[in-house]
Amino acid sequence: MTTITPPADRAVPPAAAPLAKAPKVAIADDKAMLRAVAELTRELVTPSASIYWTDFLASAAIGYAGVAAAILAPSTGWMLVAALVAVLALYRAGSFIHELTHIRKQALPGFRLAWNLILGIPLLIPSFMYEGIHSLHHNRTKYGTVEDPEYLPLALMKPWTVPLFVVAAAFAPLALLFRYAVLTPLSFVIPPLRKLVVERYSGLIINPMFRRKPPEGEFRRQWAWQEGGAWAWSTLLIAAGVFGWVPLRALIIFGAIASATVVLNQIRTLVAHLWENDGEVLTVTGQFLDSVNVPPPGLLPELWAPVGLRYHALHHLLPGVPYHALPEAHRRLKATLPADSQYHKANYKGLPGLVAKLLAGSAKGAAA
Repeated sequence: MTTITPPADRAVPPAAAPLAKAPKVAIADDKAMLRAVAELTRELVTPSASIYWTDFLASAAIGYAGVAAAILAPSTGWMLVAALVAVLALYRAGSFIHELTHIRKQALPGFRLAWNLILGIPLLIPSFMYEGIHSLHHNRTKYGTVEDPEYLPLALMKPWTVPLFVVAAAFAPLALLFRYAVLTPLSFVIPPLRKLVVERYSGLIINPMFRRKPPEGEFRRQWAWQEGGAWAWSTLLIAAGVFGWVPLRALIIFGAIASATVVLNQIRTLVAHLWENDGEVLTVTGQFLDSVNVPPPGLLPELWAPVGLRYHALHHLLPGVPYHALPEAHRRLKATLPADSQYHKANYKGLPGLVAKLLAGSAKGAAA
């Protein structure tokens, strides 16, 4: 799952190009690795309905219980503990938006509808904002280019871009509230505004140069009811605060928890890739090596990169494999492929080292 980006310049300073040890555009496909990936994971493509429903519903229930506990907490300490539980659980539940873009609709009947009603609309991130967007990120010729809505060459940009990238995410809930409560109704009576809203403000993207195309067919109908639901909910939230239907403190706590989940996801996004591509079309192996796995034995990645996101590089090789099968796919590939395989070069130990690597890269680019 990706969030709203600060307005940043995609242009890469000329002196920043030598940062990478070798241009990823020059990396040829590792055919042995790709063949092993295909052969060793063929029977892992079927999603388990029981795992999906249990994981999502439990995460959402714990998350909302945490929100209630934070609002009703008798002290600041207990409020913070409950809020932390809520953030982690709602973040996990929200991460299923990523799965929605890859699983076939018939594979999990009703899951998309339930996700939107239980979490997508209440948190103002209905699935239409990601479906049709994320698939472009997996497009062989669009990854890392100006046509990729989920890519910025952060490692090649100014050092201040990285902290701004995270700080801006904290304001995403307010931006989404304004988008649905104000821009949505206005856009239907002002056609030029509607075009702007569809192109610029209808996707969870990080590439400010990306422009979204209007929806078509069945997806247009999904978009319509999801946007209508988000408009109704955002309007109700504002009315509840203005007319005092809900204590302002409760709304602020709910908003703060929602904001923290977005910030956590934005931090995770920072280390989903190395962000070293300057707009060139990469091979599949080049895309893989620009992406990140944070496999076991570490346990913390399961909190900050849940629902299979800790295997993000592997996911780029196997986008159709459900999240619960990725650990097994990784174990098979790790055990089978030789030590000099490119596969092992996308595995990293944890979040701190990856963030430090990104910051060091952007600092070197600015100093060069």
